[in-house]
Amino acid sequence: MQTDVDPRVQRTTQFNLDAAQLIIETGREAIARNGLFRLGLAGGNTPRAVYEQLSAQSDALPWERVQITFGDERCVPPEDANSNYRMAKESLLSRVPIPEGNVFRVKGELSPEVAASEYEAKLSAVATRLGEKHYAHDLLLLGLGEDGHTASLFPDTPALEETVRLVVPNIGPKPPPQRITFTYPLINAARFVLFLLKDPAKEPILQAALQGQFPSGKVRPEAGKVLWLVG
Repeated sequence: MQTDVDPRVQRTTQFNLDAAQLIIETGREAIARNGLFRLGLAGGNTPRAVYEQLSAQSDALPWERVQITFGDERCVPPEDANSNYRMAKESLLSRVPIPEGNVFRVKGELSPEVAASEYEAKLSAVATRLGEKHYAHDLLLLGLGEDGHTASLFPDTPALEETVRLVVPNIGPKPPPQRITFTYPLINAARFVLFLLKDPAKEPILQAALQGQFPSGKVRPEAGKVLWLVG
């Protein structure tokens, strides 16, 4: 991997392999430290091949010690083609020996408000048990949209202004528009945020985000780090 002048950016010609290796290394460190690896998955097209690569190295992690969350979800049933959960299940979760109870699915088939509230309560219960203010991901994977959004934090939407709630409904510009998303208080509680970017056309958006523009540019972990892996 090659580090840019900006140390937050690493460029690679082996994108899927290097992304999977970062996940594995971070997971091993978290398990050695706390006995648990809390991994937040991203949706969209780019992560699918990363998850497939990770599943090909399934023996690299003790999956019974991995806890999976989703940074956002479309408000659709889990078997729907638009479901982030379905994509993750097909490319990763069904291919590794992870206990079903370790996968925290957003219930997109429920009403958006109920789904968001239930998910926030689930994560907050874990945080309370561990003595945390907010659920702290060891690694949170995020993507970058053409409009600079990340998770389902779209420009000029109410979720951007949320400072108390951790998971909220939001509306996106593309169908299906209704989404459930992490908010900044939860995202910025992560120990490590890894943006996955494999689209040369988004280079100007990346540069703007690095300057603090767009919703993606507002991701600033309070006690963690951000890395943009660019393929």
